[in-house]
Amino acid sequence: QVRLVESGGGLVQAGGSLRLSCAASGDRFSIYAMGWYRQAPGKQRSLVAAITRGGGTNYTDSVKGRFTISRDNAKNTVYLQMNSLKPEDTAVYYCNAAGRLGYWGQGTQVTVSS
Repeated sequence: QVRLVESGGGLVQAGGSLRLSCAASGDRFSIYAMGWYRQAPGKQRSLVAAITRGGGTNYTDSVKGRFTISRDNAKNTVYLQMNSLKPEDTAVYYCNAAGRLGYWGQGTQVTVSS
């Protein structure tokens, strides 16, 4: 069992930055692939960025070059550094472990004003 708790969301102007954190409970964090998803009103939840247990990463096209996912296995934490934010990045961001059928956090709101 893994419990995920996100933090770091908030309101920011376009062009600004935020860093999301996801703290995981349990002692098996390092074996899981981790991901950040987002869901805007009226839209489906979609993958933003993912990182394998070995540190390999992938990003949805719309955030490439602006967002960076990283993990600290010693701290059981995964991060999402978001730069050059755009209004279309506004969504609830969810932390995930072990894929869509795995574990989810409660979500953190990110709002980007124009």
